[in-house]
This record gives sequence, C-alpha cells and structure tokens, in this order.
Amino acid sequence: MPSVESLTINYDFLNEQGTFSERDILTGNVTLTLAKDTKVQSLFVKLKGDADVRWSEKKGDRTKVYTGHTRYFKLKQFLTPEGSDETVLPQGIHVYKFRFQIPPGNMPSSFKGSHGKIVYKIEAKLSRSWRMNDTAEKELVFISKFIPSLQAPMTPQSGSTRKEMGLFSKGHVEFEAVLNKKAFSPGENMELVVSVDNPSSKKVTPKLSLSKKITFYASGSTKSSTDEVSKMVFDPIEQNAKKELKCVMEIPSDQMLSIQNCNIIKLEYTLKVYLDISFAFDPEIIFPITILHPDLVSHFQRDIAPPGDFGGPSNSDFPPPSVSMGPYPAPPQAGGYGYPAAQGFSAPPPEYPGQPQPYAAPPAIYPPLPPTYEGYGNAVPQQPSPYGSAVSTPHLSPTGPPIHHSPSAPPMDPQFSSPSLAPPAYSSLASAPQVNEDFLSQGDKAPSQ
Repeated sequence: MPSVESLTINYDFLNEQGTFSERDILTGNVTLTLAKDTKVQSLFVKLKGDADVRWSEKKGDRTKVYTGHTRYFKLKQFLTPEGSDETVLPQGIHVYKFRFQIPPGNMPSSFKGSHGKIVYKIEAKLSRSWRMNDTAEKELVFISKFIPSLQAPMTPQSGSTRKEMGLFSKGHVEFEAVLNKKAFSPGENMELVVSVDNPSSKKVTPKLSLSKKITFYASGSTKSSTDEVSKMVFDPIEQNAKKELKCVMEIPSDQMLSIQNCNIIKLEYTLKVYLDISFAFDPEIIFPITILHPDLVSHFQRDIAPPGDFGGPSNSDFPPPSVSMGPYPAPPQAGGYGYPAAQGFSAPPPEYPGQPQPYAAPPAIYPPLPPTYEGYGNAVPQQPSPYGSAVSTPHLSPTGPPIHHSPSAPPMDPQFSSPSLAPPAYSSLASAPQVNEDFLSQGDKAPSQ
C-alpha cells in the first residue's frame, strides 16, 4: 500500500476570468494525504514562467532539431524544513498554505502554438529517499499588462495604391483605404472605408483578409506560419466606375493577443485590403493590427496610458477580489512570504480539501504584500520563514485519517539580489519573505526543474 495517497494543489482566483498579471498576488494551498507515517526529504512549491520553442527540419539523411528557451521568473517556497535530511510526517491530511507575488517586468501573455508555448504554472513537489517524486501542478492564464511601442494606436491608418492594367487590358485602377485605428481587442469591430476608381477595361472585386502570423526563433533560424482568420468579399466594381465602400469587420472573440515582447515567439496580425483582378497581380494595402486586452485598449482610448508597464500601484487591473487583500499583520508563526506554512494560530480554521473559493480568502489569513521592483534582474525580496509547529486534530470519522499542519522548520536566511533601481514611489507595502528566485534566464537548453 503506497504511503502517499494524493498530492493536490489549488489557487485562489482574483477575478471571474481567473487571469493573473504582473505584480498580482497568488495564494492557495497544497494538500498531502498520507496513508501512514512517512519520511520525506522535502516538500516545496514553485511558481514559474517559461517560453519554449522546438521544431525539426530534415536535410537529406540528417534531421536537425531547433530549440529555444526563455525563463521569465522562478519562485520557490519550502513547505517542510529546508536542508533537513528527512522529516517524518504523520498519517493523515496535511494542508499547507502558500503565497507568491508575480514579479513586475515585460513578460508576454500565455500562448500555445504548433512549435512553441509560453506557460506560467504553479507546481508542488514531494521528494522521498529511493522513491519517485510526487508532483502536482496547475497552469495560470497570464495576461500581460505591458504596453507595446505603438505610435498613436487610436489614430486612423490610411494607404493608397495604383496599378496599370498591362498588356491584356487598357487603363489603370487606383484605390485608397482608411482604417479607424491600429489597436483592437478580441471581438471588436474594425471600421474601414475603401474608395475605388476603376477607369480601366476590366472589373475589379474588393476584398478584405485578416491574417495571423506566428514566428518561432531558435539557434539563429526561424519557423513561421500564416493563417487567414477571416475574409470579406464585396460586389465587383464595373469598368469606368467609381465606388466608396464602408464596411465593418469583426475580430473573432477567440483570437489570441498579439505577442511582441518575447524574443523566441512573435504573434502579429495584418489586415490586407486588395482588388481581385483576373489574370493580373492584385494591388493591395497592408495594415498592421495589434490585438490587446480590452483594458489596455480602454486606456489607450482614454489617452491616459503611461509608457512601459500598464497599471499603477494596484496589484491588478482586473475585477478586484470580493474582500480586500491587505495590508494585514502577519500571524505569529509565518512561513514563506509571511504566510503561514500551516495554521499555527487560533484564527479561523483553515480550508480543508476541496475546491478553492472563486475569490481571495478572508483578510485575516493574508499578511502584508511585498514591495515591487522594476526590471527583470531584480527579485522580489523575501523574509525568513519559520514554520509553525506540527498540530494534529482528531479523526474526522471513526475510520478517517487525522488532519495535520506543516511541521516545524528553522527560519530561512534571506538572500537578496541587489536591486538596480529603487522601488517605485507609490509602493508603501511591507517587505516580503525569502524565496528562491531565478529571473529571465535564457538559452537553448531547458532550465532546471
């Protein structure tokens, strides 16, 4: 009979969409169920963000594999005493709380494609001597708040072109197009005005095509694909005729956001306006389109968006949690990030196994928020993390296992990376405890797990 019955991890939502962004606070719990007393080497939880690409190309009899990797951050918090050879955990259900702050910085949104992905996830790992590691993980939906470098994103785009008909026809055709802006959100309408002057001997058919191009980069090579997202076709314009077309084209609501801030994956959109002419090259006008989160588009429209990272001192630009997140005093026996490794105080009892609440837990559970530092190279500083004493509770039923909380552990020594920038003036939050961090490492090899 295995000693580990189950290992699960859950996290609390900050909003109805279940999304997270830079500087947001992630809280949750790890639940370990043991069938008997068990010796463990370590139990820890990691929060990390990574981008990976991989594809292969066959050249003759040889196949070359291209890989690329970028790490945006990795935070680690021990739930059992760090550095001890073995810790004995008694039979029963053990519930451990964790708390992280997603670092600031220019990080891309979550993405999955045919040759690459950008994934943010929370993972718990249990290590034992002479045993396979037990793991549990869940992915986060990360929405980047970084504002791309767009010149006047809410101003119209315009273009014009002229084409001579050539040998098999007489005359020429010219047209111009005006698109209402450059930045849109999924589900939004693009408004376009097309003016066509056709003093030629052939009829022409105006068409619109919205395309998505994904490019992967690795080892000095690229792999790209272009797909047509949607298309519109208008009635033909006869010879020696002029016409002005006013049209609305909807961006499908399921489209992924543009990715311009990842060095190994790029996702971009274009709107092509062209005239379909039989037996001739089609004249065309290309408009670059940027698809952003609706909150970013709204800020652009109000003309109040600052350069750089989107947002201000708040931790989230999405709907707030149902209760305030702090600041609150840390409990007397606090774990990593000042958050209790197990409930070692006489506050409201902890949440036991089950589904997480859709919003953040009550204020008394959570300690002060950590300060923020700009830039990739600067870690969110942490504090020592003494663990609460082991506490056992009576059996839930005559045959059910007891519920335990995390065992004692010595405090962790704080390790800071020297920040190159002072914390922003708006941050007046308390300092955060120590976690192991790894910010923005990059290379062709996969990172350490």
